[in-house]
Amino acid sequence: MRPDRSGLRGREPRPGRVASGTDAMTDATRPDALPAPLRDELLAAVSAATGLPAALVSAKRLAGGASMETWSVDLRVGDRAEALVLRRDMGANMSAYALDRATEFALLQAACAAGVLAPRPRYLSSPGAERRWFLMDRLPGESVGRKVVRSPELAAAREALARQLGEALAVIHRVPIDRGLPPLPRPTEGRSPAEEALHQVREVLSSLQLRNPVWTYALRWLSARTPAWDGALSLVHGDFRIGNLLVDPGGLAGVLDWEFAHLGDRHEDLGWVTVRDWRFEQDARPVGGVGSLDDYLAGYSSAGGAPVDRDALVWWELLGNLRWAVTCHSQAQRHLGGADRSVELLSLGRKAAEMEWELIDRIDAIEKGAR
Repeated sequence: MRPDRSGLRGREPRPGRVASGTDAMTDATRPDALPAPLRDELLAAVSAATGLPAALVSAKRLAGGASMETWSVDLRVGDRAEALVLRRDMGANMSAYALDRATEFALLQAACAAGVLAPRPRYLSSPGAERRWFLMDRLPGESVGRKVVRSPELAAAREALARQLGEALAVIHRVPIDRGLPPLPRPTEGRSPAEEALHQVREVLSSLQLRNPVWTYALRWLSARTPAWDGALSLVHGDFRIGNLLVDPGGLAGVLDWEFAHLGDRHEDLGWVTVRDWRFEQDARPVGGVGSLDDYLAGYSSAGGAPVDRDALVWWELLGNLRWAVTCHSQAQRHLGGADRSVELLSLGRKAAEMEWELIDRIDAIEKGAR
């Protein structure tokens, strides 16, 4: 029997989310909301790229986002209005495995060229910028997970969304990895993607210097059951889930937040969106709180996705719970260590217990013969 975890719920975890135009703002809509040095740097880069005068019309600091400083920015470039989103490095990296902004910018260019539904990258900061940033098109839609899974205005969209998620992942996984992509992380020679992922979790645990019996047990259990791998590498988004996707009344409008992209096993992406925390309490719909696994995988297959190994999918879902539990503690340490002072980061630390319970519960069910 699952315990009532409502008391543990609070602010929605958003590690790396780019907010939609409907999200809450923390600063007034005014040109001087953007710090003057950043404003001047941004306008100079845009003018240099376009050969046109650029002026800041308005700027809004977007709430949330634990890995990036994010702003909604409106510019006047020559006689053209441009609605953009600024993604800028924070004081400390969320993960040693995250891409830098220049690589993420180049990846977005390649993904858009390959037909992936993603914001078009527009302007990149100079290599000498104190904190690297880029500007991309601002797309309409909602990204806040709890709104995506509950909003009455998106009820019709949710009926088709699981299938659309599968279709979108199939397009991502078909992007050619041997041309057009910037250099991306890949498994160390001699390791499968699953073994590489377990290695990375162990490295983060070592850096945290924390002892946790659930993590130890889950690592041992997962290490003994790593899924078979055929040696094929795919482009993996790395954080494909509700909260990093824009949804409008017509359904999926854009795939956001590519800083954890790498080359690996496509089952990693397929399993991540099924992690329980990304359902936002809508557990009857296992795919991101919006739909069924059958619809999701049907969409993946219909868009050209290769056959899915259901056992591998479960393994990556379980690893996802472990990764997110460890990441929550790591995020809290950014605040406690003084690298990035943020109550939101601190609050993530308490959520680890939810994933730990889910791991114990799911592994126990598997051991008893249930999925």
